[in-house]
Amino acid sequence: MSSIIERTDVVIVGGGFTGLSAALDFQRAGVDFLVLEARDRVGGRVEAVRNGLGELIDSGGQFLCQDMPELMALAKARGKTFVETYIEGEFITHPWMSVEEAERTYQVAMAIRERMNRIEPDDPSIAGLTVATWLERQKDTTDAKAAFRSMIEGLWCLALDKVPLWYLIDNDRRITNEVFELQYFLRETMQSLADDLAADLGDRLRLNEPVARVEHGQQGVRVVSARGVIEARTALVALPPATAAKLDFTPALPAELASALGVWESGAVIKILVRYASPFWRERGLCGMVMWRGQPGLFACDASTDADHAALIVFVGGPLALRWHPLGAAALQAEVAARLVEALGPRAADVVDFSARDWTHDRWSGGAYSDLIVDVTARHAERAILAGAPPVYFAASEVSPSFPGYVEGAIVAGRIAAGKIQSAIATSASGS
Repeated sequence: MSSIIERTDVVIVGGGFTGLSAALDFQRAGVDFLVLEARDRVGGRVEAVRNGLGELIDSGGQFLCQDMPELMALAKARGKTFVETYIEGEFITHPWMSVEEAERTYQVAMAIRERMNRIEPDDPSIAGLTVATWLERQKDTTDAKAAFRSMIEGLWCLALDKVPLWYLIDNDRRITNEVFELQYFLRETMQSLADDLAADLGDRLRLNEPVARVEHGQQGVRVVSARGVIEARTALVALPPATAAKLDFTPALPAELASALGVWESGAVIKILVRYASPFWRERGLCGMVMWRGQPGLFACDASTDADHAALIVFVGGPLALRWHPLGAAALQAEVAARLVEALGPRAADVVDFSARDWTHDRWSGGAYSDLIVDVTARHAERAILAGAPPVYFAASEVSPSFPGYVEGAIVAGRIAAGKIQSAIATSASGS
């Protein structure tokens, strides 16, 4: 550790899209800052790797749609190439259902979701209820309930008996897209967008620098990392809540805030890209989307960049991801290939490359796609986190007013936090 104490206006802990977006706003406003990122890359839960064919692929957050204005504008401004997700053809459910029956079941599952979202989160009649308990009380068919469970556990990546009903309603209401959320992905990868933002920050961004302690008081903050000490007016902790809760704050955070950070659990996700020589499913009039009715949280979709780069993405979310997490690489591939063969036929066994990224219990983000509140009594947790304990502030996609848990939400959260901190700095300067 260096003995030299550095000084700046704001220390940002975390180089995901929340931290990067806040940093760029500070840069534009002329506020001095440093971004400290524990990983050897930026992006957080957005990540790109080379598969066995040497192709650069998104192994983390990937998709976007036209109803995500901040992310769409950013990708366009940075000259990214939008690849439209292939959705032409029949959607497959396994065990098999007719197209009409599958459509009817999906519509009823969506109706359950809409019925849920019509309930006010603070309705006293749902206090203490989990999503699972509420679902049990609904009078819908077993198939419709199973489809709803698969949809929710696939998107939020935790078992329904862990998730408070009020939380899911409040969270889902902020996800406002009306078009398919998997509408596009970027040919250059979503990670490339994070890399572009990082390049703009120059030496104000530091990788491989995990923060060990945040000391705070009326005079400001001292952030202690493996490399040294930084003194600043404020700190912005741009980490998922469950990860932020693991930081050492000295003195301890106020009890309400510490409690608010402690009620979250990270989702469990395994993301897999399966490459094929050709998109054989299209020859049969299939779109490549598959939902396994007997495996809640298991879903596949076409992620081919073009006909010469045929691929399916398989998402494994929630309890199923936890069950498959201990599997070795060969066993996981066997499980996934067997499911694809069941749904799409024997050609699904002709895998050219199999690339899996298990986000479950990830060292720096805890899991994916996001953290969720798992305490039915924690109605004010987000409010406490957003209030922070100045001069220590918190921001994350999870507490964004729009698209929580998405890259869009991370960008919005970072910009809101930057604005709040700039106002606080300006107020402090005018009063001194």
